[in-house]
Amino acid sequence: MGQSSYNVIIFGVWMSTHNDGCRRSLTFPVIALGGFIFLISIIGFLGACKRSVALLWIYLVVLLIVLIAILVFTVLAFIVTNNGSGHTNPGLRYKEYKLNDYSSWFLKQLNNTNNWNRLKSCLVKSEQCRKLSKRYKTIKQLKSAELTPIEAGCCRPPSECGYPAVNASYYDLSFHSISSYKDCKLYKNLRTIKCYNCDSCKAGVAQYMKTEWRLVAIFNVVLFVVLSMVYFVGCCARRNAASYRSKP
Repeated sequence: MGQSSYNVIIFGVWMSTHNDGCRRSLTFPVIALGGFIFLISIIGFLGACKRSVALLWIYLVVLLIVLIAILVFTVLAFIVTNNGSGHTNPGLRYKEYKLNDYSSWFLKQLNNTNNWNRLKSCLVKSEQCRKLSKRYKTIKQLKSAELTPIEAGCCRPPSECGYPAVNASYYDLSFHSISSYKDCKLYKNLRTIKCYNCDSCKAGVAQYMKTEWRLVAIFNVVLFVVLSMVYFVGCCARRNAASYRSKP
C-alpha cells in the first residue's frame, strides 16, 4: 500500500509540473490523498507486524472510507465531464468552445463572480495571450497552430465575430461585425481585457477542467482496483491476527 501512496503523490507532482498556477485545481487534493494513504499504510503495517486486531480494524475501516470516497468522486467526475466538446471552424486547426455545452456544475462554478474574478486575475498575470504573438509570427502560423482551449477562448474573439487578425494577439475591431454574439462586443485588444470576460473564455477553462478531471478519474479507477486488492489482503491479515490472538 505504501507503493500506492507514492504513485498517487508522484501523479500529483506530475500534474503540478505540467500546469501553471492558474490550473492546478486538483493537484493539492491528489497529493493530499497520497499522503493520507501513506499514513493509513503505516497503521496497517504496524497492525500486521504487531498482530494488533485493533490497529487492523482501524486500518480497514479508514481504507473502506477512502475507497467509498474515491468511488463517489470518480462517478461524479465522469458525470460532470460527460458533456462538452470543441467545435471546428473552416481554415482553423484549433477548436472553439461554447459554454452552454458543458454541465450545469461547470456553469455554476464559472458563472460565480468571485470564482471567475480569481481565475481571470490569474490568467491575466500568466500572460498566455501575450506570448502568442511571439510563438506565431504570421496569421498562417496562427491558423495552423494547435491552441489550447484557454488560448483559443480567452486570447482571441470567436471566429463568428469576423474580426480580421492583424497578428496573433491583435485584431482589427474597426470591422463591423454582423454577429449578435455578446462576446464580439466584450473582446478588446488590451492585454488585461482580451476576451477574459467572454463566455468563450469560460468555455475554454471548462474544457481544460474537463480534461483534468477526466484524467484524475481514470487514475482513480486504477487506484480503486489496487486499493481494493490491498483491502482484501488487509482482511486476510486481520483474520490471521484474530486467529493468532485466540490461540491458547
